[in-house]
Amino acid sequence: MKAIEIRNKYLNFFKNHGHKVIPSAPLIPENDPSVLFTTAGMQPLVPYLLGEKHPEGTRLTDYQKCLRTNDIDEVGDNRHLTYFEMLGNWSLGDYFKEESIAMSYEFLTKELGIPAEKLSVTCFAGDEDAPRDTLTAECWKKAGIPDERIYFYGKDDNWWIAGEEGPCGPDTEMFYDTGKEPCSDDCQPSCDCGKYVEIWNNVFMEYYKSKDGTYSKLKQHNVDTGLGLERMTMLLQGKQTPFDTELFAPVMEKLAQLAKEDSIESRRIVAEHLRASMMVICDGGRPSNVDRGYVLRKLIRRMSRHLNKLQIDLNELAGLIDLNIDILKDMYPDLEKNRDTIKQVIIEEKDKFMKTLAHGEKEFNKAAQRAKQENKNIIDGQTIFKLYETYGFPPEITADLAGEQGFKIDLTEFDKLFKEHQEKSRIGSEQKFKGGLAEQNEITTAYHTATHLLNAALKVVISKDIHQKGSNITSDRMRFDFSCDHKLTDEEKQKVEDLINEWIKQDLPVKVETMKKEDAVKSGAECMFIEKYPDEVTVYTIGDVSKEICGGPHVKHTGELGHFKIKKEEASSAGVRRIKAILE
Repeated sequence: MKAIEIRNKYLNFFKNHGHKVIPSAPLIPENDPSVLFTTAGMQPLVPYLLGEKHPEGTRLTDYQKCLRTNDIDEVGDNRHLTYFEMLGNWSLGDYFKEESIAMSYEFLTKELGIPAEKLSVTCFAGDEDAPRDTLTAECWKKAGIPDERIYFYGKDDNWWIAGEEGPCGPDTEMFYDTGKEPCSDDCQPSCDCGKYVEIWNNVFMEYYKSKDGTYSKLKQHNVDTGLGLERMTMLLQGKQTPFDTELFAPVMEKLAQLAKEDSIESRRIVAEHLRASMMVICDGGRPSNVDRGYVLRKLIRRMSRHLNKLQIDLNELAGLIDLNIDILKDMYPDLEKNRDTIKQVIIEEKDKFMKTLAHGEKEFNKAAQRAKQENKNIIDGQTIFKLYETYGFPPEITADLAGEQGFKIDLTEFDKLFKEHQEKSRIGSEQKFKGGLAEQNEITTAYHTATHLLNAALKVVISKDIHQKGSNITSDRMRFDFSCDHKLTDEEKQKVEDLINEWIKQDLPVKVETMKKEDAVKSGAECMFIEKYPDEVTVYTIGDVSKEICGGPHVKHTGELGHFKIKKEEASSAGVRRIKAILE
């Protein structure tokens, strides 16, 4: 069964069970201004999971394009991906555990034809905050899973919460038995031996965690689920890795044909990063030195390095892009529409990197010369790491260069520095997610509303043609990216500040209403990615100064915001400026 068939089966199944099919949100979030990319199916729906009414009702289903880069350096093995598709269904105060589990079991066994004996599940074991989730276990037994294939684990494995506070609850995870021999007599889903593969996760949000660490019961119970399409495709096709499925196999084969020096790891990196880059560009991302632009740049450059390692002529890149689009266009029609743009962006970035690569070689030669002068036969770890971080040199390239000149390299020091770098990146990424609308509190809600006022003020002071290009919110500040062809003057920044603070002083009402998308557009409501929105949307109007399609949340009156102050204005990428501001 092909990936697109699995997706269609999933959406049709839940549609037939009363769910409205909603479109995938873009990879670059338009309603969650705090994260670089959409990382999970629930992310665009956080306001509705917190109680806001969704225009399409209480039962929803979709496929969601996702990008996670925490483990980008692990791509190349047999399982890690940066871009993936998550299938999901949601109950917003509608059904709960029993119906959710019954539908999940029916879909897996009847629609996908997975033998029931291949399935195991895990449930929350209970602790001082919440009891053992025996109801979920009983629901699974009623569905058809016997006691011996039901396992109980703690919060680390079977509890979900977004951020430090907010809605949360136990989850249940479904595992597929690959048929591998057990690693021990006690082999179970918690093992990493590869016998059990997680395929689905149902989160039952029935608690609220407060800042003080206490838990209370929610009035509205929600269900949030996620099924990874690439992983399910791999398992149903009996493949060993996602790269063996139709999503990657033609590209992997083409790379093998073109390579003069083959490496399965390098081919996987090229295939995966090329697909991910295409998806980001298609949704409006462009390479730069900051935030999501930096991530895209890293993906393209890492891909280019490994094309080099495979000794593939880089002029073949255009053909590889065409091949990818031909493979994926039925699943993602926008790829075909943006074929020329995708090619242009990737090839231009590849060309820039090849120049950077030349600079890196010069830096290596300088380091080698210093080592010779000091009568050393080793290149230190600091140099190796600098070449990696600054010029994109993997240590294996540095090792090749060193070997040609009779040097060894200090990988011990490099590994130490690299692990420190990974940890910092991981923590930074976690903070990005924590800082999102998933961490909704009074401060982040106020900043979210302030982005609407800033967008409106820029249109008044600078140009009516100003458009939002992205934003980021934490509890400490807001950041707003917008289209603009020049650096703002001090006078312009002051006018923007003054206008926003005047609107705050006026204590303008913030009105929310639900309407048809076409009616929202006709009414003058502004938004990003209008074609991605469902037929019914939520519109927030602030007095007579701002009207935007948005998922919320927002304050009730602008007087709640405090004093607005611009801290910094700078370039973000070509034709895009960035303002960092605070509310005092």
